[in-house]
Amino acid sequence: MAGIPHDHYEPKTGVEKWLHERLPVVALVYDVLMLPTPKNLNWMWIWGIVLTFCLGLQIVTGIILVMHYTPHVDLAFDSVEHIMRDVNGGWAFRYLHANGASLFFIAVYAHIFRGLYYGSYKAPREITWIIGMLIYLMMMATGFLGYVLPWGQMSFWGATVITGLFGAIPGVGSILQEWLLGGPAVDNATLNRFFSLHYLLPFVIVGLVAIHIWAFHTTGNNNPTGVEVRRKSKAEAAKDTVPFWPYYVIKDLFALVVILIIFMAIVGFMPNYLGHPDNYVPANALSTPAHIVPEWYYLPFYAILRAITFDIWFLEAKFLGVLAMFGSIAVMALAPWTDTSPVRSGRYRPTFKIAFWVLGFNFMFLMWMGAQNPDTVLLGLKISTWSLIGTIYWFGYFLVILPVLGWTEKTLPVPETIEADFDAHYPPKSGSAK
Repeated sequence: MAGIPHDHYEPKTGVEKWLHERLPVVALVYDVLMLPTPKNLNWMWIWGIVLTFCLGLQIVTGIILVMHYTPHVDLAFDSVEHIMRDVNGGWAFRYLHANGASLFFIAVYAHIFRGLYYGSYKAPREITWIIGMLIYLMMMATGFLGYVLPWGQMSFWGATVITGLFGAIPGVGSILQEWLLGGPAVDNATLNRFFSLHYLLPFVIVGLVAIHIWAFHTTGNNNPTGVEVRRKSKAEAAKDTVPFWPYYVIKDLFALVVILIIFMAIVGFMPNYLGHPDNYVPANALSTPAHIVPEWYYLPFYAILRAITFDIWFLEAKFLGVLAMFGSIAVMALAPWTDTSPVRSGRYRPTFKIAFWVLGFNFMFLMWMGAQNPDTVLLGLKISTWSLIGTIYWFGYFLVILPVLGWTEKTLPVPETIEADFDAHYPPKSGSAK
């Protein structure tokens, strides 16, 4: 698809021309900042800058923390306590890093569900969506690896449980598990491998983010109507768009400041609210915690993992649970092809709205169930049964509901242009030029 017509950077001074001929970095920045952006974007489009900030925060604080951390089973826990007690500002860097991961996942979930609602995965943005899913997978891997590093009780047993899942894969499971662990059990080799990968993957994420940004700068942003920017001429495109700078930069920065006020209040006054007290107890292979749970942002998929409690033919329940957990992310990646509706935005799809909000509630319900004991009873049914119901709806939404709605749903009228939608919400004053 051809890019949105707009003015490109033209060097004026001799220095600018010299640099532009050798390294057109100024042109790159100019094209990013002056990119024509749909002028009807709402506040759900602010999560990109929050995610960018979080990525930078995690890398900077991570580099500082690693200067004082010792990746050895006999020293890791004490080195974290050393950071907290003896390093100048160490407690702040650690709490910023730990809570920054939570903010990262809050923002990515809002970003993903916004994309699901407004159809941002539909053509021509399928590649952008797939890259986004890869970033999400890298985030999940990085977060899990980092959770192991403090070498507390939940770190150790979380690593034991999660790496044990790979052992359930028929044929190659035991080999794969031993390769991940660096030996027959979670030990020093495991900690070293996890530390190395935790340090490496954020830079892989940076590369994927650069490709992600490149992808949507090529196709242009989606918007709440799902209607594409007109591209026949600069004049037409200008009616549907505004430059990213200063309009959306200022809006995004304002939203970021508001979010950071809340974030810093949590870091300062309740930094351990989202953590687990067992992780302040040194890892002990001889003492199993009463209830092993991952970080909150993995809980929906942990509930899906535990929802499968039965064997099917020669496939064991444990392996089926692993398939369901990874499959629940894979079906999201397939959304560009399973959603058959010609209408992109959920704003004009009444039945889709109901199914989508049920999906959102189901995601939160799975998150709550992931933190509960599987034998807990709710309304006469065990949590494992409720988790299975939630899992069925999750897969049903992407594999059944989306295709069927595309064929059967009666949609509302869609605006012909972004300009028409904008004017409908913000009518031009009489006598003013549009």
